[in-house]
Amino acid sequence: MSYPPDPNNPYGQPQQPPGYGYPQQAPPAAGYGYPQQPPQAPGYGVPQQPQYGYAPVPGTIQANNGYINIANLGTVKIATMGQRFLARLIDGLAIGAVITLIMALGLASALGIAKDQKDCSSLFSYSGSNSAYYDCVRDNQDAASGFFVTMMVMLGVLSVFNLLYEWLMVSFAGATLGKLAMGLRVVKESDGQVPGLGGGFIRFIIPIVGAFLCYIGAALVYLSPFFDNSGKLQGWHDRAAGTVVIKK
Repeated sequence: MSYPPDPNNPYGQPQQPPGYGYPQQAPPAAGYGYPQQPPQAPGYGVPQQPQYGYAPVPGTIQANNGYINIANLGTVKIATMGQRFLARLIDGLAIGAVITLIMALGLASALGIAKDQKDCSSLFSYSGSNSAYYDCVRDNQDAASGFFVTMMVMLGVLSVFNLLYEWLMVSFAGATLGKLAMGLRVVKESDGQVPGLGGGFIRFIIPIVGAFLCYIGAALVYLSPFFDNSGKLQGWHDRAAGTVVIKK
């Protein structure tokens, strides 16, 4: 059976039904050229590169350049030995002024007691009663005892003052008058807080114990920051108390 020629196909070539032969090309999507890359979901693909650097560990020296990182304070400068020496010198002048005042009062009292001493030899009698002589001797003994007590009280006041000055000021304020004048502060290396009563006492008592060795031990304690190879200039008393001296 023949079919009439198709006016659109004058040569009589049979039409290929859809689906035969080469596949039909799909019309290009919007955006010609290379196919678009689908957006990557978060967390896929090349992992993000970590940021370079690190968070300083509290209590560590920063490049050994005289700075230290302390919790709650950040990066702070370590006090130099020259600054600490000048602070100690100012403290010595302040303590010396107070000691001079206390000694002057004590000596004035002692001299007043010494003036009460009497010459009892003229009251002694080989033949008569010596009651007046013995009364005079007892008065002199009481005066001597008063002189000794006065001197002991004066030394006790000086010792207590020295203890309270260094111990309490460092414990609660983190600095003595000399350190305040130089802008220095004693802080705990762990958290940057003031040493407190315990830390302040340990820091104070170690040089005092060293002073019993003809002050050689105390001198070694105060010079011990020079022997610290960590760069923190911590003396033996600072290491025992867990403290470090910084410049504010």
